[in-house]
Amino acid sequence: MKTIQLKTNTISQMFNDLQNELGGKLNKTSQEFKLELNSDLAIGSISGITFKNDITFMKYDVTFKQDTIIKSTTSATNPINFMYCSNGQLSYGFSETSVKKSLNQFQTGIFSSDPNRDSILFFRKDQAVKFTNIKVDALQVSDDESIDLLKNQLIKNFMPKNGEEMYTYVGSYNLKIAEKIQQIDAISQKGIVRNLLINGTVHVILALEIQQHKEDLKNLKNNFGSLTRSEMEDIKEISSFIKNYPEIQYSLKYLSKKSGLSPSKLQEGFKLLHDRTVTDFIRNVRVETAENLIKTTDLNISEIVYTVGLTSRSYFSKIFKEKYDCSPKYYQDNQHRLGVTA
Repeated sequence: MKTIQLKTNTISQMFNDLQNELGGKLNKTSQEFKLELNSDLAIGSISGITFKNDITFMKYDVTFKQDTIIKSTTSATNPINFMYCSNGQLSYGFSETSVKKSLNQFQTGIFSSDPNRDSILFFRKDQAVKFTNIKVDALQVSDDESIDLLKNQLIKNFMPKNGEEMYTYVGSYNLKIAEKIQQIDAISQKGIVRNLLINGTVHVILALEIQQHKEDLKNLKNNFGSLTRSEMEDIKEISSFIKNYPEIQYSLKYLSKKSGLSPSKLQEGFKLLHDRTVTDFIRNVRVETAENLIKTTDLNISEIVYTVGLTSRSYFSKIFKEKYDCSPKYYQDNQHRLGVTA
């Protein structure tokens, strides 16, 4: 087993230590770090970014070639860890001999301890793992009063109390967070725009993890309802298919056959994942795709209607106005004016 010891409270030193232990190519742009790995020790990448409000976002997409633990000593910051596993499985503990808590695919976890304890990530040999960790600094005082208020609430709810040394919570399954992580992966902008987009999405993920905790305490049951994790993965895949091919004339029968799920399970899954019926999800995808085409292409409105799989221009205008509070023609004309002005 390989042990990696990180004795630092800064993200820059942490990535330097990781590179010293694992090799690889370390890239830094603005406040974002990415370590690309391809060696006898590990393949994949580890990335991270720290925001000025004392929140650090870490993303691991890695396969270790031997059983590996990453041991972190962060007594100066004593973070609360909000974790989410997108793929594979990982375990978390506070010592090499302590009881480990495992996160399976699509599960959330919240972990914290007193400042004198290490935090340890356990990785199995040859198992691909993708997970994120939002680390909230519990000790640093912020210049922003609203951030301090957030921290105080998190400390109240997610730090050990009543003489306990550790706080551990492993939640039920949540695919909405997986979608937000995909949105971060898809960000192509650079510089301050990229930083702001990541910052905003990370805060949404943090909110979803806290909401998941509240719902689990309230429901004390699997948030997949009657669906299995495999069936929810099927829902996720068919959702991506619809987004990629909005022009297809979908029916519930077609989607049921393609996904292998019954119509009732499709409807249940879409409500759980998207808070929409199947029909409403398809309609929303088409409108959002059309809005993007108006901004990024020279197609006229009739061509866009056809491209997104609709046949009635008047119906398209109706649903577009319901979502964006203006007609598609007005939206297109103003896009062109903005282009001329710029």
